[in-house]
Amino acid sequence: MSGGGNTAYGRKAFQRSRAHFTDRITRDGRDGWPVEAGRYRLVVSRACPWASRALVSRRLLGLEKALPLAVADPVQDDRSWRFTLDPDGRDPVLGIRFLSEAYDRRETDYPGGVSVPAIVDVPSGELVTNDYQRITLDLATEWTDLHREGAPDLYPEPLRDEIDQVMAEVYEDVNNGVYRAGFATGQEGYERAYHRLFRQLDLLTERLSGQRYLVGDTITEADIRLFTTLVRFDAVYHGHFKCNRWKLTENRVLWAYVRDLYQTPGFGDTVDFDHIKRHYYQVHTGINPTGIVPVGPDLSGWLTEHHRAELGGRPFGDGTPPGPVPEAERVPAHARP
Repeated sequence: MSGGGNTAYGRKAFQRSRAHFTDRITRDGRDGWPVEAGRYRLVVSRACPWASRALVSRRLLGLEKALPLAVADPVQDDRSWRFTLDPDGRDPVLGIRFLSEAYDRRETDYPGGVSVPAIVDVPSGELVTNDYQRITLDLATEWTDLHREGAPDLYPEPLRDEIDQVMAEVYEDVNNGVYRAGFATGQEGYERAYHRLFRQLDLLTERLSGQRYLVGDTITEADIRLFTTLVRFDAVYHGHFKCNRWKLTENRVLWAYVRDLYQTPGFGDTVDFDHIKRHYYQVHTGINPTGIVPVGPDLSGWLTEHHRAELGGRPFGDGTPPGPVPEAERVPAHARP
């Protein structure tokens, strides 16, 4: 999710930018960035669905020690993501106040937006990649030597074609679709995005009515990418982005599916509803000029029985759940059910 120019949200046509920095961190280091425990820092916002993919993947794979975490303030200013949650307003490892400083060290006067997730090389302080589409796939396939024992295979080779197809459809009309609806500047564009979004959600409802996960019988990258949009649906997309044909809690299949994932270690324990709401309602002043943050919705339903296990499936395949969340990364009690 990009930052900067926040007053423009809702006042100019929305277009998702391609990642500009697409170097990959790989086992063989072919782009100059070899996988190495402790060398890199993953910068995220818990508000951002694109960054939340990396949070979930990192937890499921047990990469917390190998890839340390920096969490940005959910409320940006026009200089974008800032480290005001840390003492003295600086990231304690990188020593910077704004993520843009790592971008500048990589490319001076970079003209694009500053987005998360981002991976920064600690020794040089340079941004390595902001390729939100590729980062999690590489965590699953290139960082395997550093995975925890019992880590699941989130991108199993025999299913990759189907996973890629499902992810492409989810990306176009759901992950990106809520933004096209929310940031539309005209009725026609809004309605087009709205109808495409709910048409795809109808198809996903049908698909998930008879199977526990999107592809195969285990959690894959496809589930992670759908989860990070659905978990935000009632809190921000339904009202703030006018995606209001129904609330997620009114869709029996998708509400059960997302609760199943939320209650699975590695998913819900990365979600901060306080950060989510404050970011969308306070940053997008073109849509919500008062900056008022809604008190609701009621979060208690997230921990209710979902009955999805009756469909079978093995969440972690032949692996095991991740261990407890590190103390320093726990979401505060007021921001979760």
